[in-house]
Amino acid sequence: MAIHLRILFALADGEHARFIRPAPEDNTLHSASRVLPEEGRKGEAAEPHLRDPGKFAAWVAGQLSTHADSYDELVLVAPAHVLGVIKGHLTKPAAAKLAGTLDKDLTKIADGALQPHLRQWVRPVHRQKLMPEQSQ
Repeated sequence: MAIHLRILFALADGEHARFIRPAPEDNTLHSASRVLPEEGRKGEAAEPHLRDPGKFAAWVAGQLSTHADSYDELVLVAPAHVLGVIKGHLTKPAAAKLAGTLDKDLTKIADGALQPHLRQWVRPVHRQKLMPEQSQ
């Protein structure tokens, strides 16, 4: 039986963030405005009171740290200066789940166009093979 790892992609640019999760049934990528999909709405989070990119990156790290139990692996995608701030503010439990980073700004890329950028972390869906009943 295959175990489905819950992977979370956090895309940020200093002013905007998107939290992307592959759908368990087919690994299509879907974004939400918060780490927990039920808390946010589709799209991106912009916190207008956090105009400072450093404060915004710390807010993203806080969201990832607070909800670290909602994912098994984390991939951070942001420009280098934002990546450093986010990584520096992650709690130990969240940092321990860091599977990789990508120094790119993908915040404005549509969900359907993210796959080529993130494919190294999105695992294939394992389907149970149905075996014909063996006659006895």
